[in-house]
Amino acid sequence: MNDLKEILRRLEILVRAAGNFIRAEALKFDRSMIEYKGVNDLVSYVDRKSEEILVSGCLEIIPGATIIGEEGGIREGNTEIRWIMDPLDGTTNFIHGLPAYCISVGLERNGELQAGIIYDIPNDTLYAAGKGLGATANGKPIRVRPAERLSHSLLATGFPYAVYGRNDAYLSVFRDFVYEAQGVRRFGSAALDLAWLAQGRFDGFYEIGLNAWDVAAGALLVREAGGMVTDFGGSQNFLFGRQIVASAPGIHHAMLAVIHRYFN
Repeated sequence: MNDLKEILRRLEILVRAAGNFIRAEALKFDRSMIEYKGVNDLVSYVDRKSEEILVSGCLEIIPGATIIGEEGGIREGNTEIRWIMDPLDGTTNFIHGLPAYCISVGLERNGELQAGIIYDIPNDTLYAAGKGLGATANGKPIRVRPAERLSHSLLATGFPYAVYGRNDAYLSVFRDFVYEAQGVRRFGSAALDLAWLAQGRFDGFYEIGLNAWDVAAGALLVREAGGMVTDFGGSQNFLFGRQIVASAPGIHHAMLAVIHRYFN
Protein backbone atom coordinates (compact mmCIF):
# COMPACT_ATOMS: atom_id res chain seq x y z
CA MET A 1 0.00 0.00 0.00
CA ASN A 2 1.17 3.53 -0.78
CA ASP A 3 2.45 5.96 1.84
CA LEU A 4 -0.35 6.75 4.30
CA LYS A 5 0.23 10.51 4.20
CA GLU A 6 -0.04 10.49 0.42
CA ILE A 7 -3.22 8.43 0.59
CA LEU A 8 -4.74 10.96 2.98
CA ARG A 9 -3.69 13.85 0.78
CA ARG A 10 -5.34 12.37 -2.29
CA LEU A 11 -8.37 11.25 -0.32
CA GLU A 12 -8.89 14.76 1.02
CA ILE A 13 -8.96 16.16 -2.53
CA LEU A 14 -11.42 13.47 -3.59
CA VAL A 15 -13.77 13.91 -0.63
CA ARG A 16 -13.83 17.69 -1.05
CA ALA A 17 -14.78 17.21 -4.70
CA ALA A 18 -17.70 14.97 -3.72
CA GLY A 19 -18.62 17.47 -1.01
CA ASN A 20 -18.69 20.31 -3.54
CA PHE A 21 -21.15 18.29 -5.62
CA ILE A 22 -23.40 17.74 -2.60
CA ARG A 23 -23.17 21.42 -1.60
CA ALA A 24 -24.26 22.51 -5.07
CA GLU A 25 -27.16 20.04 -5.13
CA ALA A 26 -28.36 21.21 -1.71
CA LEU A 27 -29.25 24.59 -3.25
CA LYS A 28 -31.68 23.06 -5.73
CA PHE A 29 -32.73 19.73 -4.23
CA ASP A 30 -36.37 18.76 -4.72
CA ARG A 31 -37.89 16.47 -2.09
CA SER A 32 -39.89 14.70 -4.79
CA MET A 33 -36.60 13.07 -5.80
CA ILE A 34 -36.24 10.99 -2.64
CA GLU A 35 -36.69 7.23 -2.48
CA TYR A 36 -37.33 4.89 0.46
CA LYS A 37 -35.00 1.96 1.09
CA GLY A 38 -36.98 1.03 4.19
CA VAL A 39 -39.00 2.62 6.99
CA ASN A 40 -37.57 6.14 7.48
CA ASP A 41 -34.50 5.07 5.47
CA LEU A 42 -34.14 7.60 2.66
CA VAL A 43 -31.88 7.82 -0.37
CA SER A 44 -31.57 10.20 -3.31
CA TYR A 45 -29.65 10.65 -6.54
CA VAL A 46 -27.27 12.84 -4.52
CA ASP A 47 -26.20 9.86 -2.37
CA ARG A 48 -25.71 7.69 -5.43
CA LYS A 49 -23.77 10.24 -7.47
CA SER A 50 -21.55 11.07 -4.50
CA GLU A 51 -20.74 7.38 -4.09
CA GLU A 52 -19.90 7.09 -7.80
CA ILE A 53 -17.41 9.95 -7.41
CA LEU A 54 -15.88 8.37 -4.32
CA VAL A 55 -15.65 4.84 -5.71
CA SER A 56 -13.96 6.00 -8.89
CA GLY A 57 -11.48 8.14 -6.97
CA CYS A 58 -10.70 5.56 -4.29
CA LEU A 59 -9.92 2.95 -6.94
CA GLU A 60 -7.50 5.39 -8.53
CA ILE A 61 -5.77 5.84 -5.18
CA ILE A 62 -5.57 2.07 -4.52
CA PRO A 63 -6.45 0.07 -7.64
CA GLY A 64 -8.18 -3.23 -7.05
CA ALA A 65 -9.28 -2.55 -3.48
CA THR A 66 -12.62 -3.86 -2.22
CA ILE A 67 -15.33 -1.22 -1.82
CA ILE A 68 -17.99 -1.34 0.88
CA GLY A 69 -20.49 1.46 0.29
CA GLU A 70 -23.91 2.25 1.70
CA GLU A 71 -25.56 2.57 -1.69
CA GLY A 72 -23.55 0.20 -3.87
CA GLY A 73 -22.98 -2.62 -1.39
CA ILE A 74 -19.76 -4.63 -1.67
CA ARG A 75 -17.64 -4.46 -4.81
CA GLU A 76 -15.23 -7.35 -4.46
CA GLY A 77 -11.53 -6.75 -4.96
CA ASN A 78 -8.40 -7.18 -2.88
CA THR A 79 -9.69 -8.76 0.33
CA GLU A 80 -6.82 -7.29 2.37
CA ILE A 81 -7.63 -3.65 1.56
CA ARG A 82 -11.15 -2.24 1.84
CA TRP A 83 -12.57 1.24 1.38
CA ILE A 84 -15.62 1.70 3.62
CA MET A 85 -17.75 4.71 2.68
CA ASP A 86 -20.95 6.56 3.36
CA PRO A 87 -21.40 9.06 0.51
CA LEU A 88 -23.91 11.15 2.46
CA ASP A 89 -24.35 10.43 6.16
CA GLY A 90 -27.36 12.32 7.45
CA THR A 91 -29.47 12.02 4.30
CA THR A 92 -32.68 12.88 6.16
CA ASN A 93 -31.06 16.07 7.46
CA PHE A 94 -29.89 16.94 3.94
CA ILE A 95 -33.36 16.41 2.48
CA HIS A 96 -34.92 18.66 5.12
CA GLY A 97 -32.29 21.36 4.81
CA LEU A 98 -30.80 20.74 8.25
CA PRO A 99 -27.04 21.54 8.20
CA ALA A 100 -25.81 18.31 9.79
CA TYR A 101 -24.60 15.89 7.12
CA CYS A 102 -21.25 14.69 5.86
CA ILE A 103 -19.19 12.31 3.78
CA SER A 104 -17.37 9.51 5.59
CA VAL A 105 -14.62 7.36 4.05
CA GLY A 106 -12.47 4.87 5.95
CA LEU A 107 -9.67 2.59 4.81
CA GLU A 108 -9.14 -0.81 6.41
CA ARG A 109 -6.24 -3.19 5.84
CA ASN A 110 -6.20 -6.72 7.23
CA GLY A 111 -8.80 -5.82 9.83
CA GLU A 112 -7.06 -2.64 11.01
CA LEU A 113 -8.35 0.86 10.29
CA GLN A 114 -5.63 2.80 8.50
CA ALA A 115 -7.14 6.10 7.37
CA GLY A 116 -10.35 8.02 7.75
CA ILE A 117 -11.85 11.27 6.53
CA ILE A 118 -15.15 12.88 7.49
CA TYR A 119 -16.18 16.02 5.65
CA ASP A 120 -18.68 18.22 7.49
CA ILE A 121 -20.05 19.83 4.32
CA PRO A 122 -22.23 22.68 5.70
CA ASN A 123 -19.39 23.84 7.97
CA ASP A 124 -16.62 23.15 5.42
CA THR A 125 -14.62 21.22 8.03
CA LEU A 126 -12.59 18.22 6.97
CA TYR A 127 -11.59 15.77 9.71
CA ALA A 128 -8.74 13.41 8.90
CA ALA A 129 -6.87 10.65 10.71
CA GLY A 130 -4.17 8.17 9.82
CA LYS A 131 -3.08 5.28 12.01
CA GLY A 132 -0.25 6.61 14.14
CA LEU A 133 -0.51 10.07 12.58
CA GLY A 134 -3.05 11.70 14.91
CA ALA A 135 -6.31 13.44 14.03
CA THR A 136 -6.92 16.87 12.53
CA ALA A 137 -9.71 19.28 11.62
CA ASN A 138 -8.83 21.38 8.56
CA GLY A 139 -5.19 20.48 9.19
CA LYS A 140 -5.09 21.46 12.87
CA PRO A 141 -4.56 18.74 15.53
CA ILE A 142 -7.58 17.78 17.62
CA ARG A 143 -7.96 15.84 20.86
CA VAL A 144 -10.83 14.41 22.85
CA ARG A 145 -11.82 16.38 25.91
CA PRO A 146 -10.31 14.95 29.13
CA ALA A 147 -13.64 14.11 30.77
CA GLU A 148 -13.41 12.20 34.04
CA ARG A 149 -16.99 12.14 35.35
CA LEU A 150 -20.12 11.01 33.56
CA SER A 151 -22.14 13.60 35.47
CA HIS A 152 -20.09 16.38 33.85
CA SER A 153 -20.18 14.89 30.35
CA LEU A 154 -22.12 15.77 27.22
CA LEU A 155 -23.09 12.68 25.22
CA ALA A 156 -24.40 12.04 21.73
CA THR A 157 -26.49 9.20 20.39
CA GLY A 158 -28.80 8.19 17.58
CA PHE A 159 -32.06 6.29 17.37
CA PRO A 160 -31.86 3.49 14.81
CA TYR A 161 -34.66 2.80 12.36
CA ALA A 162 -35.25 -0.68 13.76
CA VAL A 163 -33.78 -2.62 16.67
CA TYR A 164 -36.59 -5.13 16.95
CA GLY A 165 -36.76 -6.72 20.36
CA ARG A 166 -34.34 -4.19 21.85
CA ASN A 167 -36.30 -0.95 21.60
CA ASP A 168 -37.30 -0.85 25.28
CA ALA A 169 -33.76 -1.67 26.44
CA TYR A 170 -32.28 1.00 24.18
CA LEU A 171 -34.73 3.62 25.40
CA SER A 172 -33.90 2.62 28.98
CA VAL A 173 -30.21 3.30 28.32
CA PHE A 174 -31.14 6.69 26.87
CA ARG A 175 -33.27 7.50 29.92
CA ASP A 176 -30.47 6.63 32.34
CA PHE A 177 -27.94 8.72 30.44
CA VAL A 178 -30.36 11.66 30.45
CA TYR A 179 -30.45 11.44 34.24
CA GLU A 180 -26.78 10.63 34.86
CA ALA A 181 -24.93 12.74 32.27
CA GLN A 182 -24.93 16.50 31.79
CA GLY A 183 -26.92 16.12 28.59
CA VAL A 184 -27.61 13.90 25.57
CA ARG A 185 -27.80 15.20 21.99
CA ARG A 186 -29.07 13.60 18.79
CA PHE A 187 -28.03 15.17 15.46
CA GLY A 188 -28.83 12.35 13.02
CA SER A 189 -25.34 11.61 11.70
CA ALA A 190 -23.21 9.05 13.52
CA ALA A 191 -20.12 10.01 11.53
CA LEU A 192 -20.44 13.66 12.54
CA ASP A 193 -21.06 12.67 16.15
CA LEU A 194 -17.77 10.77 16.16
CA ALA A 195 -15.88 13.60 14.47
CA TRP A 196 -17.24 16.10 16.98
CA LEU A 197 -16.30 13.74 19.81
CA ALA A 198 -12.74 13.60 18.47
CA GLN A 199 -12.73 17.40 18.41
CA GLY A 200 -13.86 17.64 22.03
CA ARG A 201 -17.41 18.86 21.45
CA PHE A 202 -18.88 15.70 22.96
CA ASP A 203 -17.43 13.48 25.67
CA GLY A 204 -19.09 10.23 24.61
CA PHE A 205 -21.18 8.62 21.88
CA TYR A 206 -23.12 5.36 21.72
CA GLU A 207 -25.51 3.79 19.25
CA ILE A 208 -26.86 0.44 18.08
CA GLY A 209 -27.87 -0.72 14.62
CA LEU A 210 -25.06 1.07 12.78
CA ASN A 211 -23.17 -0.21 9.76
CA ALA A 212 -19.45 -0.20 9.08
CA TRP A 213 -19.73 2.82 6.77
CA ASP A 214 -21.27 4.83 9.62
CA VAL A 215 -18.33 4.35 11.98
CA ALA A 216 -15.15 3.35 10.13
CA ALA A 217 -13.67 6.81 9.65
CA GLY A 218 -15.06 8.21 12.90
CA ALA A 219 -13.74 5.40 15.06
CA LEU A 220 -10.20 6.00 13.80
CA LEU A 221 -10.61 9.74 14.35
CA VAL A 222 -11.61 9.18 17.96
CA ARG A 223 -8.74 6.76 18.60
CA GLU A 224 -6.15 9.00 16.99
CA ALA A 225 -7.52 11.92 19.04
CA GLY A 226 -6.87 9.97 22.27
CA GLY A 227 -10.30 8.43 22.81
CA MET A 228 -11.55 4.88 23.30
CA VAL A 229 -13.82 2.87 20.99
CA THR A 230 -15.47 -0.49 21.75
CA ASP A 231 -18.72 -2.32 21.21
CA PHE A 232 -21.33 -2.53 23.99
CA GLY A 233 -19.46 -5.47 25.51
CA GLY A 234 -16.18 -3.59 25.72
CA SER A 235 -14.54 -5.58 22.92
CA GLN A 236 -13.33 -4.50 19.49
CA ASN A 237 -16.27 -5.79 17.41
CA PHE A 238 -17.63 -2.31 16.70
CA LEU A 239 -16.94 -2.08 12.97
CA PHE A 240 -19.26 -4.86 11.85
CA GLY A 241 -20.95 -5.64 15.18
CA ARG A 242 -23.60 -2.90 14.74
CA GLN A 243 -22.99 -1.29 18.14
CA ILE A 244 -20.45 1.25 19.32
CA VAL A 245 -19.36 3.17 22.39
CA ALA A 246 -16.77 5.91 21.88
CA SER A 247 -15.61 8.33 24.53
CA ALA A 248 -12.91 10.10 26.44
CA PRO A 249 -10.97 7.39 28.34
CA GLY A 250 -12.04 8.74 31.74
CA ILE A 251 -15.75 7.95 31.26
CA HIS A 252 -15.64 4.89 29.03
CA HIS A 253 -16.13 2.34 31.78
CA ALA A 254 -18.91 4.43 33.32
CA MET A 255 -20.74 4.50 29.98
CA LEU A 256 -20.35 0.75 29.57
CA ALA A 257 -21.69 0.22 33.10
CA VAL A 258 -24.91 2.07 32.23
CA ILE A 259 -25.29 0.14 28.97
CA HIS A 260 -24.67 -3.19 30.71
CA ARG A 261 -27.75 -2.68 32.86
CA TYR A 262 -29.81 -3.52 29.77
CA PHE A 263 -27.39 -5.11 27.27
CA ASN A 264 -25.26 -8.02 28.47
